Amino acid sequence: MHLNRIDLNLFVVLDAIYTEGGITPAAKKLHLTQPAISHALGRLREMFGDPLFEREGRSMVPTPLARRVIEPLRRTLRSLEITLNEASQFDPASSEKRFTIAVRDVLESTLLPTFMQRVTKLAPKVEIAVVRANRRELESELSMGTIDAAMDVLLPLTDSVKRKRVALDPLVVVARKDHPSVKRKLNLVTYLKQNHILVSSRRAGPGLEDVELDRQGLQRRIRLRCQHYFSACRVVSQTDLILTMPESYARVAGPMFDNQIIALPFDMPTMDAYLYWHGNAETEPANRWLREQLIQSFEKQ
Repeated sequence: MHLNRIDLNLFVVLDAIYTEGGITPAAKKLHLTQPAISHALGRLREMFGDPLFEREGRSMVPTPLARRVIEPLRRTLRSLEITLNEASQFDPASSEKRFTIAVRDVLESTLLPTFMQRVTKLAPKVEIAVVRANRRELESELSMGTIDAAMDVLLPLTDSVKRKRVALDPLVVVARKDHPSVKRKLNLVTYLKQNHILVSSRRAGPGLEDVELDRQGLQRRIRLRCQHYFSACRVVSQTDLILTMPESYARVAGPMFDNQIIALPFDMPTMDAYLYWHGNAETEPANRWLREQLIQSFEKQ
């Protein structure tokens, strides 16, 4: 296989079909017709001597060969894109670029309003996609450019991933306004006597506050474990259960349910938010602009 005989656009099509799971969504993503995508796939199959994708229902499932080549292919395309972008300027006012940001759901509600106010004003044609972060794949996705930036707590990533702390977020306690035991203030003894909600995406295991309590030889009673702070806040508003959560989101959700927000009665590290991006995009104009908007959005809060 000689490079001088290869149309690099075919690899863009391969990546789009792999990512989107079908010819129709790939055509939509690339702003091409379905026949054009089908024709490109035919050329790719001939080039590799492999079907690359097999149809299962409405989806195109990648073959073992396609799964094997996709990551090195994405790294190569990403490197080429960065090289080309660095050689040109990024004009947010006219750009139609699509940025993908991995954000924890608790940060989504606090970040997006201010961030999108900035983006829609400065870059009216830019599209933003916010996705759930898979922490095990985060470094790889940042490297390949399938994610442009990420927002999360402090994570154990290599030095290839750059990071910047953008927000300090202490934990607070949320209780319903007329809670019989919680009246604006809360001491540790009363806190431990209550029934608690733990919000976690994991099926089992303690929360950070439980780890700190255990370190002090203390334990609280978890009566409900759920996945989202919004639903937990709603439960709090209608029961005597209390919730420990990041203050930034408590301030957003509190007025919706008229819950009271109280200081946590023991010392805990703050749930700080960090911005992550890959070193290979450090000087890329578009990525640098995106990072600036994210950072300034937090500074405005």
